[in-house]
Amino acid sequence: MTKRGATLSTSDARRDAVVDAAVAEFARTGFHSTPISAVATRAAISPAYVFKLFPGKVSLFVAALDRCYEQVVHALSNGAARAGDAEPEKILYEMGGAYADLIADRNLLMLQVHAQSAADTPEIADAVRRGLQRVTEFARSRSGAPDDQVQRFLAYGQLCHLITTLDLDTHPGDWAAVLSAGIRHPGKN
Repeated sequence: MTKRGATLSTSDARRDAVVDAAVAEFARTGFHSTPISAVATRAAISPAYVFKLFPGKVSLFVAALDRCYEQVVHALSNGAARAGDAEPEKILYEMGGAYADLIADRNLLMLQVHAQSAADTPEIADAVRRGLQRVTEFARSRSGAPDDQVQRFLAYGQLCHLITTLDLDTHPGDWAAVLSAGIRHPGKN
């Protein structure tokens, strides 16, 4: 996690504010279409100061993505804590619910979607792989589930992204109902 609980220096506090702004701006318009100036404006600092904190747009995007995956693992941990010492399937179920609640913040959801679309940039692809590694290893170790259940858990998470970004749970048609059946969605019961 970030140093948010500790006393931060001015540059650390600004760095956190810039990363938060980057999450929001990159989620809105993606890696390729988001200028550093938009992030700077949202963070209420100059573009030059953003470049003082981050050497370029790629490193800023990677920092935003790392923050996103930190929040994902934290949410999964909270879900697992709700399950206590339950069976692996129940632990994964609670993790899934915590993740669904987390991506109700569409910024985190859309940042992940945009990251996948920018994975032709090696540093971004590495950050996505690193984040998925953390999520997979955490889900696997904390739940104690066999690999096929962990794979299904992550696959359902990706399906949840698709359902949520396209509002398929409210879309008419049998095909949309097939895709969204049994999947919990942010803000839904």
